[in-house]
Amino acid sequence: MTTNITTRSAAGLLALAAFAGTAAQAQDKVVFATNWKAQAAHGGFYQALADGTYARAGLAVTIQQGGPQVNNRPLLPAGKIQFLMTGNLLHSFDNVKNGVPTMVVAAMFQKDPQALIAHPGQGYENFSALAKAPTVLIAKDGQFTWWQWLKVQHGFKDEQLKPYNYNLSPFLASKTAVQQGYSVAEPIYIENQGKFKPVVHLLADHGFSTYSTLIEARADMVRNQPDLVRRFVDASIRGWYNYLYADRSAANAMMRKENPELTDDEIERSVALMKQQGIVDSGEALERGIGAMSEARVRDFFDKMVKAGLYKPGDVDLKKVATYDFVNQSVGKNLRK
Repeated sequence: MTTNITTRSAAGLLALAAFAGTAAQAQDKVVFATNWKAQAAHGGFYQALADGTYARAGLAVTIQQGGPQVNNRPLLPAGKIQFLMTGNLLHSFDNVKNGVPTMVVAAMFQKDPQALIAHPGQGYENFSALAKAPTVLIAKDGQFTWWQWLKVQHGFKDEQLKPYNYNLSPFLASKTAVQQGYSVAEPIYIENQGKFKPVVHLLADHGFSTYSTLIEARADMVRNQPDLVRRFVDASIRGWYNYLYADRSAANAMMRKENPELTDDEIERSVALMKQQGIVDSGEALERGIGAMSEARVRDFFDKMVKAGLYKPGDVDLKKVATYDFVNQSVGKNLRK
């Protein structure tokens, strides 16, 4: 009898081990590509990878970083990756307009960190004063997108415009100059190099109502693999809560390994700015959870871009831009501290 029980126990342990091995092998492989080098603004995704949140969701995730010489955008419609991080809704509008079969499934940032940055003590503490600045440094991509909105909505003029080449020297050399910047990055670099704290105006606080740090998936995956999409979105949301409100040291170490230019000081200052500015956990996210989106806000932003001349009213079928099936369900809100 004892031998029989022992035999059964051994058999049970073998079965359990086999099941565990099968479960481990059954994880879905996912490649998630970002639009720039690893940085604090990507922290929630690295958090979900570092602390096992993706693994617990049955996902074997690889994060493929972007960079100045890397364009990950074509990889999504080509089926080379499963998910893509994009900057704002303008990319998504363009995809739909051009017949590219991708769709937004979540928006990690309630506010786009795009900002205009000025020197202190020059009368630029009010946003409206920026429209009278003699020089506004804007990169080419911005010139053809949100600069057009600034002209229509806030009275900026092309006469102010000069190219921004991601070099702070022209701005630092001219106290009356204004330049574009990522509100959770450039202010830190300016403070380090210029030894002063700049004036920062988020475009999001002045009507630029796009969501940012979007997760895009192929439309066929949304239709045919909704469980996979949901698991990735839910785990990413939890990753962002844990990155903001729990121990993020493992995620930071992972990002520093990917991008050796990063420092702990820069990361922590960037996280502080994200919290201070309400980039991630604000607005709709406060009630419906990080990642929240609404059809009304997507339409509002599109209407503003039509007014700015970027699109015509019939250019984009907004029903194809985003799905709201995977967000707005308060996932992870219990992790907020």
